[in-house]
Amino acid sequence: MGSIDANNGAAFATSPVAPFKPLDPEEFRKQAHRMVDFIADYYKNIENYPVLSQVEPGYLRTRLPETAPYLPEPFETILEDIQKTIIPGLTNWLSPNFFAYFPATVSSAAFLGEMLCTGFNSVGFNWLASPAATELEMVVMDWLANMLKLPKSFMFSGTGGGVLQGTTTEAVLCTLIAARDRALETIGIDNVGKLVVYGSDQTHSFFIKTCKLAGIFPCNIRIIPTTAEDNFSLSPEALHKQIQADVADGLVPLFLCVTVGTTSTTAVDPVSQLAEVANDFNVWIHVDAAYAGSACICPEFRQHLDGIERVDSLSLSPHKWLLCFLDCCCLWVKKPELMVKALNTNPEYLRNQRSESDAVVDYKDWQIGTGKRFRALRLWLIMRSYGVANLQSHIRSDIQMAKIFEGFVKSDPRFEIVVPRAFSLVCFRLNPLRMSHATYVELLNMKLLDLVNSTGRVYMTHTKVGGVYMLRFAVGATLTEDRHVYAAWELIKECADALLDGNL
Repeated sequence: MGSIDANNGAAFATSPVAPFKPLDPEEFRKQAHRMVDFIADYYKNIENYPVLSQVEPGYLRTRLPETAPYLPEPFETILEDIQKTIIPGLTNWLSPNFFAYFPATVSSAAFLGEMLCTGFNSVGFNWLASPAATELEMVVMDWLANMLKLPKSFMFSGTGGGVLQGTTTEAVLCTLIAARDRALETIGIDNVGKLVVYGSDQTHSFFIKTCKLAGIFPCNIRIIPTTAEDNFSLSPEALHKQIQADVADGLVPLFLCVTVGTTSTTAVDPVSQLAEVANDFNVWIHVDAAYAGSACICPEFRQHLDGIERVDSLSLSPHKWLLCFLDCCCLWVKKPELMVKALNTNPEYLRNQRSESDAVVDYKDWQIGTGKRFRALRLWLIMRSYGVANLQSHIRSDIQMAKIFEGFVKSDPRFEIVVPRAFSLVCFRLNPLRMSHATYVELLNMKLLDLVNSTGRVYMTHTKVGGVYMLRFAVGATLTEDRHVYAAWELIKECADALLDGNL
């Protein structure tokens, strides 16, 4: 049987499938329950999987068909393929034995918030498109600002405001564009080639990318060296010297990226002192506290944000340490109107009375893209489900486990701490002879790292700072307990023994 196209006589086979209903509430209920069971089992059994995936490049193409199925496949068959083909190719970031990079934290509350976010599929580009999405985001940004003891100048309840971005890269790009446009209003667009931006050699690698995206000439991106004597934090004196030299050359200082908790070693730049320098030259100051900023909800770490009242913007990423799932980056700005002016789009089809009255926030003008997910639900459920006290306890617990590991390293004369621990990251290396010969020690630690990771029982990463190769042990995966830290140290010692005994 088939239907005939009257124009060309072509016959089309009638599809043998049932009427297509992509969202049937009862079928959704059944499959969603099954998927939650599947995910819960994954969490429950996650320690049975290698932390670092052991597959080879291209493995998945050999396991999957070359084309998509023409007819629907049973849901159970799809789940079986996820178990057999997808999970083996995962590096399991949620494993309690994941000590690499910085962890991507999760929680039951955030998962439920994400379910709501996905379920509602609210596209909150302006207030009218979803009033609850916009206003809840404003509320949770002020809630978190209060937890961090930020000044009112960063809050909607004051004169500023906050927005949820996807990543720190997006947050910095938005503020950099706002700073650029503010400066060009004074010096003229023809002088864009005079704009200069500043960061340290420990500023995240995204900084150079965002500067290029914002039209900053590569030759005007100043990456200021740091030293071990300053624990690799940015020196105010070095910044002042560089800015003065640029001004003398007829250039225009534009933007400074200050870091609270650098990626390599969690070094903390002195916010207040750097702001004192940059304020004298009308430089936009952004504080990138993506990882360590979350710790500042604890009073004992709040001093790392001292001087924040003198900067223009601040960002931190709750997905790194506040149990929030990727992706979630909080950005606060003192003068939202500058960012809105730089990023505003107002096509006729989005015009409405509420927006025209300036009585509401339209978040499309606070970010690079137009579409916006209801990310605030995750933070809202986390804050309400756990409260500030439990979130503080979570931060302190991770730091305590890092202290335990730090103690293990210090107790073994074959190992050494390379830079002082500031939060829950320990930077260390194997150096049994306390040799200064960098090549030998570096090769030794490279072998140690490969050996540890190849077991699949633990995953760590490395960095190189000040010419020194070191191993990074980052505590913070949601499921990590003391016993995992103990086991990781025992494995590291076993691998070190094998290396030093010449068995490898």
